[in-house]
Order: sequence, then structure tokens, then C-alpha cells
Amino acid sequence: MEALLDFARGPLFRFSLAVMLLGLLRIIVLDLVAIVEAYRKAGDTALPWKFMIRRALQWFFPFNRVFINRPIYSLFSVLFHVGLILVPIFLFAHVELWHKSIGLAWPALPKLWADWLTISTILFGLTLFVGRISSRESRFLSRKQDYLWPLVLLIPFVTGYFCVNGNIQPATYQLLMLIHVLSANLIMLLLPFTKLAHCVLLPLSQFVSNIAWRFPAETDDAVCTTLNKKGAPV
Repeated sequence: MEALLDFARGPLFRFSLAVMLLGLLRIIVLDLVAIVEAYRKAGDTALPWKFMIRRALQWFFPFNRVFINRPIYSLFSVLFHVGLILVPIFLFAHVELWHKSIGLAWPALPKLWADWLTISTILFGLTLFVGRISSRESRFLSRKQDYLWPLVLLIPFVTGYFCVNGNIQPATYQLLMLIHVLSANLIMLLLPFTKLAHCVLLPLSQFVSNIAWRFPAETDDAVCTTLNKKGAPV
């Protein structure tokens, strides 16, 4: 068990991390190519760049849209994503693992904060899962992976919390830690190839859409002329 755990923490972790980073880099490059292509086809080169960049970056902090539609569900979703991102990156044990694997380290979260973020992520994740099941609209729009992913994402949080805070036997600890590390590696491997990539790439995708839907400056006049409505009151 110890040898398998060392393999999962070492070579398998580095392999999973490389696949995740290269996969995300590939998507970023494709998005950048799409931005250039959309700009070339937009027709109107006088684009409001500051406004479009601000709109794209707002997807990192979508609090201004939280209370528009299903406010409680949306708020829980935002808080779930906060823990989902912060705990894997800033937990002390994870920082040590990052440092051991890639030679980089950064300040870690205090243990109390990390524990509360872990618990809140688990609770919000379960709440979102129940909310998706209980909502007819959500069930209509959901695919099988939409039900599976929240549960898969919670596996490393649940196992990690019990490994750190649970009074468990060494054999049970090793089993839970193995599940914890393997599930985290699986998530990293699958992240660039599933909808999970939206956590990182959504702002870029929005930027592409903003450019692609930008019509040439003379479009309004051309449409009015075609419809014989030139000069007609609005």
C-alpha cells in the first residue's frame, strides 16, 4: 500500500499535472486562434476592448449576476467553486506536494480556514447535487455527467478531511489517502477534456463570443435600407 501511495503521489501526480496543464494550454491556444479569427471576421475593428475585457473578467467574480436567477442556488455554486479552487492549491500539505513535485511553493491557508473551506465545499456540493435532482428545469437540462461530477469532485475533499481530522487506524488512513490521491489525479487527468475546464477557460470563451457577435458599424443602416425603413421612427 505504501509503495502504491508513493507512486500516486509522485510519478502519477506529475503525469496527471502535465496532462492537465498541457490540455488547458491547448484549449487556451485554440481560444486565442478563435479570437483572432473572430476579430478578422467581425468587420468592425473599432471594438470596445476595455469593456469586453471587463465583461470577460467578470466571469471570475460573477457576484453581480448571482441574485438575478435562482439566487440561492447561484450563491451556493459560487461558494462551492471557491473552495474547489482554493483548497487544492493552498492547503499546506498540497503546497508541500507541489514544492516536492515541481519545485514551487507559496503561502498556505491556516488549518482552520482550510478545514472550514473543506466542510463548506462538501456541504455546498451536496446541496447543489440535491438541488439539481429536485429541480425539474435542472433535470431537463442535465446530462449524466452533470450528476456524476459533483460527487467525483467531493471524493478528495471527504477523504482528505477524514485523513487530517479523523481518529482512524493506520491501515484505514492509508486506504483513504490512496483514494484521496487517486481521485485527485483522475480529476486533473479529465479536467481539460470535460466541462470542468470552464472553471479556468470561461472568461476566454466569453471574450471570443463578444468579438464573434460584433457586427460591422454599418450593419444597422444596411438592414434599414433593405427593409425600406431608412429614417423611420424607432
